[in-house]
Amino acid sequence: MNGNPQTTARISQVAAAGTVLSDYYELAKPSIVWLILMSTVMGCYLAADGPFPLAQAVHALCATALLAAGTGALNQWWERDTDARMRRTLSRPLPSGRVQPRSALLFAAGLTLVGLVYLLVGVNALSFALGVCTVVAYNFVYTPLKKRTWWSTALGAFPGAVPPLLGWAALRGSVGLEGWVLFGILFLWQFPHFYAIAWMYREDYRRAGIRMLPVIEPSGESTNRQILASAALLVPLSMAPAWLGMVASWYAIPSFLLGVGYLVCGLRLARNCTRARARELLKASVLYLPLLYLFLLVAKP
Repeated sequence: MNGNPQTTARISQVAAAGTVLSDYYELAKPSIVWLILMSTVMGCYLAADGPFPLAQAVHALCATALLAAGTGALNQWWERDTDARMRRTLSRPLPSGRVQPRSALLFAAGLTLVGLVYLLVGVNALSFALGVCTVVAYNFVYTPLKKRTWWSTALGAFPGAVPPLLGWAALRGSVGLEGWVLFGILFLWQFPHFYAIAWMYREDYRRAGIRMLPVIEPSGESTNRQILASAALLVPLSMAPAWLGMVASWYAIPSFLLGVGYLVCGLRLARNCTRARARELLKASVLYLPLLYLFLLVAKP
């Protein structure tokens, strides 16, 4: 027996609406947003002196989530033609045609603007300034330079490292040495992480005309130097919170071990530049950051 046509049409409309929402959710790069929020909340937590100011932290996180989602969507709008040339990004909402460029731009601009206003009104002026710098550096410096120079990776690491600094500024209203240490940890962590991805997908990047270091130097020598230098510097810098009294002194031991493990994975890639070794380093990077944050969380007095 055939179903009610009106009911069938209503179900189809609901399914279509769900698909549209899913596409816009994907456009906001949710996995990146969660990483950004994780780093921001650590900045808030470590900056808190005395009882944790939950309301202020929630405002900072909500504003950061909106800003991160808008920035990610704007990045996909900028790179829609590039994404259409890469196998791993071909199915994204814009290159696949599921979302139109004009709609994506309005969505991205709206989220970004609301996030910035929220930072200014609901948090403080310093957090707003950091947010503005992040949007400008990521979308108007890093993104256009990806097709011009491999230095774009280093330049993109600056806005990428702002989240813990933003969290610190949200609670303190200033940025001290401790905040910059958190910034530096995330800054250095990005190089092995993103170069591992670049090595794995270098053919995709070459096809799209993106001048990542593994593309312009296929031997991988410079890529490995960048990975090893940043991972080596990360070992002492990740221990700095213990030396600065931000956390208990025992934190230096697990942070040292994590840093050495990260460095060893980089050395394994340098000795044998294969996709499998790059994937191993990528997995290590994904484990490293949440584990380090966990020890920071537990070690705070």
